[in-house]
Amino acid sequence: MSPTTRATTSPAFLGVALALLATVVWSGSFVTSRALGDSVPPVQHAFWRWVVALVAVAPFGARQAWRQRALIRRRLGFLLLASLLGVTTYNTLVNQAGLTTPAPTMGMIMAASPVLMAVCERAGGVRLGVRRVTGLLTACAGVLLLMGGGTRFAAGDLWMIAAACCFGTYSALLRRKPAELGGAAFLFTTFLFGTVLLLPAQGVSLAVQGGFTPTPGTVWPLLYVGVASSALAFFAWNRAIALIGPTRAGVVYYLQPVCVALLSWALLAEPTGWAGAGCMALILGGVVLGARR
Repeated sequence: MSPTTRATTSPAFLGVALALLATVVWSGSFVTSRALGDSVPPVQHAFWRWVVALVAVAPFGARQAWRQRALIRRRLGFLLLASLLGVTTYNTLVNQAGLTTPAPTMGMIMAASPVLMAVCERAGGVRLGVRRVTGLLTACAGVLLLMGGGTRFAAGDLWMIAAACCFGTYSALLRRKPAELGGAAFLFTTFLFGTVLLLPAQGVSLAVQGGFTPTPGTVWPLLYVGVASSALAFFAWNRAIALIGPTRAGVVYYLQPVCVALLSWALLAEPTGWAGAGCMALILGGVVLGARR
C-alpha cells in the first residue's frame, strides 16, 4: 500500500471526515429549527426528533445494549449525564433559540463550543499542540469577525449560548465513554434516556401549548432531524471524537457557521453579505490548519 493510500485511510483522516459529515448534517437542523418555529413548539420538536431517532437506531443498538446491560448499569451516571446534555437539553435549547434568532447567527454562536471542548480537554491533561491551538484561534477569529458584521443580539442568543455550553461539555465528556461499550448501544441508550427525561416537559408543553398538526411541512423536517441529524450525525460525531479527540473535531466544527449561512440563504432566504466571504475563508484556513495531523 502506497503512503498516500495509508494516509487517506488513517484514523485521523477518517475522524476528520466523520466530524465534517456530522457538521454538515447538523447545519440543516438549525434551518429546521427556524422553519418549524411557527408550527411545532420547541419541546415537542425535540421530543419527536428523539422518538424518530430512537426508532431509527433501535434495529442496530437495542440488541447490543441488551447484551451490554451490565456495563450500562455500572456506568449509569455517565450515561444519564451524557443523555441530559447531548439529547434532552441541547436540542431543546436550539429549538427555543430558533423562535427569535436567525439560523446563521445560531450557527455562529454554536461555534463557541469548540473552545469549551479544547478547555475541557486541556483540563483533562491532554496537550493540544501549537498548530492545533493556532488553527482553533484562527477559525475562532473568523467566526467573531463574521458575527461582527451587523448581527443584532436577540433573546434567543442566550438560549444558543446555553446550547453551545451543553454541546461542548457533551463532546468533552465523550472521552470518558467506556471503550467496550458499542457505538450503537451508546446511541440507543442515550437516545432512550434522553427521550424519557424529556417526557415531563413534553407533557407540560401539550397541556399548555397544545399539539401540532402533522403535515408534510412538519413531518419531513422531523424525519430529517430524527434520522439524519440525530442517528447518523451523532454516530459520526461520537466516532470522530474517539478517533481524533474533541479539540481536533471541534476545529472542523467551525465550518458550521459557513454551512448554516449557505443553507439558510438557499432555503429560508436569510441574507448572508458578501463581506462574510473573507471571514468564511479565515474559518476554512483555521480548520485546515487545526485538523491536520
